[in-house]
Amino acid sequence: MSAPEAWLAGPIDGVTPHLMPVAHALVQVARDVGPAAELATDELWARPGGAASVGFHLKHVAGVLDRLLTYARGEALSQPQLEAARGEGQPGEPPADAATLVRGIRTAVEGALEQVRSTPQASLLEPREVGRQKLPSTVLGLLYHAAEHATRHTAQALTTARILKART
Repeated sequence: MSAPEAWLAGPIDGVTPHLMPVAHALVQVARDVGPAAELATDELWARPGGAASVGFHLKHVAGVLDRLLTYARGEALSQPQLEAARGEGQPGEPPADAATLVRGIRTAVEGALEQVRSTPQASLLEPREVGRQKLPSTVLGLLYHAAEHATRHTAQALTTARILKART
């Protein structure tokens, strides 16, 4: 029998109960992304039916965690972060392979979990600004959205990967 989903596996050490759903979602992303590592590089960057490539979704998961957690810390994005965001849909030269992108997600999740653990509960409702327009959010809103957004793109990557595997 397979392991229960992360949210059913109990508390995560060092995480306040108020942030446990965020931590569980991040752990689930790291677990779920594994099958994407099996894709060949040409499959990784294929766009079936014009859909975004699995490679884009994998790059985006790691990138969005980095960017949203930067905002949660009250910091502005750096030039390298902005450049990375612009390049998420491109395979690069040489093209990024699936195993490398999956490792990048797992590293980003580890960093995100460390930030979740170190976020004081008293700071959760502190205001934060997002993007060039300085849209309003909070520490909690950014942490939650980072986890939710990563989960959504992981699911999209895995669905597209299944479509690609069914074609071969």
